[in-house]
Amino acid sequence: MRSLLLVGMTAALLGGAVWLAQTQSAVGPQAGGPAGSDPNQIQIEKGAKNPWTSLQINADPEQFQFAVVADRTGGHRPKVFSQAVHRINLLQPEFVVSVGDLIEGYTLKEDVVTQEWQEFDGYVRHFAMPFFYVPGNHDLTNPMQVRVWDERYGRRYYSFLYKNVLFLCLSSESPPDGMGTIDPQQQKWVAQVLAAHPNVRWTFVFLHKPLWTDRDLEKNGWAAVEQALAGRNYTVFCGHVHRYQLFRRHGMDYYQLATTGGGSRMRGVDYGEFDHIAWVTMKKDRPVIAQVLLDGILPPDLRVPDSDEKGVPVKKVATYPAGGVVTLNGQPLPRAAVTLHRYIETSKTYRAVSDGWTDETGRFQLSTYTRFDGAPEGEFVVTVRLAPKLLNLGGPAEKSPIPERYSTPARSPLRVKITPAANDLKLELTD
Repeated sequence: MRSLLLVGMTAALLGGAVWLAQTQSAVGPQAGGPAGSDPNQIQIEKGAKNPWTSLQINADPEQFQFAVVADRTGGHRPKVFSQAVHRINLLQPEFVVSVGDLIEGYTLKEDVVTQEWQEFDGYVRHFAMPFFYVPGNHDLTNPMQVRVWDERYGRRYYSFLYKNVLFLCLSSESPPDGMGTIDPQQQKWVAQVLAAHPNVRWTFVFLHKPLWTDRDLEKNGWAAVEQALAGRNYTVFCGHVHRYQLFRRHGMDYYQLATTGGGSRMRGVDYGEFDHIAWVTMKKDRPVIAQVLLDGILPPDLRVPDSDEKGVPVKKVATYPAGGVVTLNGQPLPRAAVTLHRYIETSKTYRAVSDGWTDETGRFQLSTYTRFDGAPEGEFVVTVRLAPKLLNLGGPAEKSPIPERYSTPARSPLRVKITPAANDLKLELTD
C-alpha cells in the first residue's frame, strides 16, 4: 500500500512538473505566472496543436536599432525634416545618425549661418534619443563655416562604440581646397581607429559624399579609407546626390540615401527620389537594413504635429506638359536620361532645366520642379545618356549604347522647342 502511495505521489509530481513545463501564464509572473518562469520569454499555455509558428523571440542582448537621416538641405522643402523628428520618435531607435547637409550654408554671412544652426538645433532637440551630426558641403562651405562648426560642435570627424559595434563619422569636406576629400590627417586617424578596434562585430561608416564614385580615389583619400577597412565587415552610408542608390564594393554595401527634406522632384522609387530614413537593426552577426518612407510613419491619430519649418523659396516659371520617345537607330531606347539645357549667353554655359528617364518602350515624361510637371517654354539643347542604375551590385563597368556626342550639351545635335501646350517630342539618335 505504501509502495502504491509513493508511486501515486511520484506520478502526480511528475505530472505537475510536465504541466509546469508546458503551461505558462499569458499575463506574466507578476500577475500569477508560474514561479521561476523567464519574463523575457513568451508565457503561454501550449497544447498538442498550437496556433503559432514558434515561441523563439526575435531578440538578443546584442541586438539594437538605429536610424540614419538623409540630406535635409540643398533646396530644402518646408516641414519635412522637423516632422521627420516626430515620426522617428514613434519608432524609438536607440539613436539617430546623419549624413550631412543639415543647413543651407553657402554664405559668407556669419549671422545667417548661426541662425540656420540655431534653427536646426531646435529641431533635433526634440529627438527622444541621441542625434549624431555629420558635416556636408552645405555645412562646411568655407573657412568661416568651418570655424562656426568647430565652435559649436568641436570635432568634424569622430568615432564611437556601442555593443561592440564601431561607428565612424567622417568629414568629406575640408574647404577651401579639400571639398570632396578625406584629408591626409583624417586618413591617418581612420587607420589608427580601425587598428585599435580589430575585433568589433561590425563597422558602420558615415560621410556626406559618395567619394567612391570619383575617378581618382587616391587623390580624394577614399582609397586609403577602404584600405584601412579591408578585412572587416562594414557598411557605408552617404547622401549628397538626393537620389537613392545601393553600391556593392569589395563585397560590402554602400548606401547613398535620398532625402529627408532636401531638394527633390520626388518622382518616387523608380527614380530613387523620396523622403526616407534608413532603419538599421544590428543583429548578432550582421545588420538588417530597411528604407522606410516618411509618409508611412504615422501616429495613432494619423496626424503628424505641425511645424513652422520654412523651405527655400523657389522662383518658378510656368511649365507645360512635355514628354516623348527616344529611339536609337529606329529602335526604342530604354533607361535613357533625357535632359533639357538652356544656353546662358552671359556666362557662355548651359544650365540643366528639366529631365526624365525613358521606360522600356523608350517613352519619357519631363519634370522641372516636381514630379512630371513638364518643362518651361523655350528652345533647349537636349542631352541623352544612360540613366544611373539604382542598384550597383558590382561586376564589370556598364558600357553605354548611346553615342558619346549626345551626352554633353556643347556637342549634342538635339534641339527641341517647348510651347505653351502639350509637347510630344521625338528624339531620334543614330550611331
